[in-house]
Amino acid sequence: MGRYVARRLLQMIPVFIGSTLLIFCMMYALPGDPVRAMMGDQAYDPAVVASIKKELGLDQPLLQQYVNYMTGLLQGDFGTQIASQRPIKDVILDAFPVTIRLTLFAFIFVSLVGIGLGIVAGLRPDTLRDRGLLTLTLFLVSMPSFVLGFLLQYQFAFKWQVTTPTVTDSTDFSQLMLPAIVLASLSLAYVARLTRTSIAENLRSDYMRTAVAKGLPRRRVIGVHLMRNSLIPVVTFLGIEVGNLMTGAIVTEGIFNVRGIGLEIYDALSRREGATVVGIASLMVLIYLAASLIVDLLYAVLDPRIRYA
Repeated sequence: MGRYVARRLLQMIPVFIGSTLLIFCMMYALPGDPVRAMMGDQAYDPAVVASIKKELGLDQPLLQQYVNYMTGLLQGDFGTQIASQRPIKDVILDAFPVTIRLTLFAFIFVSLVGIGLGIVAGLRPDTLRDRGLLTLTLFLVSMPSFVLGFLLQYQFAFKWQVTTPTVTDSTDFSQLMLPAIVLASLSLAYVARLTRTSIAENLRSDYMRTAVAKGLPRRRVIGVHLMRNSLIPVVTFLGIEVGNLMTGAIVTEGIFNVRGIGLEIYDALSRREGATVVGIASLMVLIYLAASLIVDLLYAVLDPRIRYA
């Protein structure tokens, strides 16, 4: 197991470098000049613009800028915003906990409700509740998140007034409930369908018939034999979905005015603050890679037949 973890950690290095390089090139290949955009419509002196670019290292070749960025990143320096000269690390430290709370809320909701609905439908396939689940998930998959967000915001906040239309206190989980449900809606549909399909298929497996023929209690047959095998694809999906929930929070945070990394990315793109986008994206890549490693290690817990050399 130790060798496998070490090998996976080494494999993450080229993946991280390739991903951040691609993001870096995409951001700095965008048209426009971030220094001139910072000055707005006012008159500017080309010499001043050139001086600022030299100070920020923007006059160097793109590859050299990337090397400088990676060197600073290894020292915990994510760069500096051009307009405000604020360290990007401070921006992340302010916004990231908000997105973490929102993502954690959505992830728990997806895991409990999605897997629960999938189990209920999968144990009784082709019944009324199974068809009802498939209809509900089809509706959630077809509904864009921003449409669902505005609909729920209007219904619960403006019409019924059971919650606030926007989040004023990100530490209040009651205010994060509605944004979390909107954020989790698409993932919930996929998890419920995946769980239902996996359970329905494993119910017809030979090992299930053997467990029943041996006279094992139904609770043990379902809780140990059926669930551990059926949850392997679900765990894979949930592990990857952690990163998707965090990146998907951009739309949800915009609708409910949640001051997380989603709004920071949106504001940075509107100001062409490439350094902010690259810094946050680098952190997201690390989260994706860590989640992928954790999922692989969980396989051995769910299925004893899986062993890593």
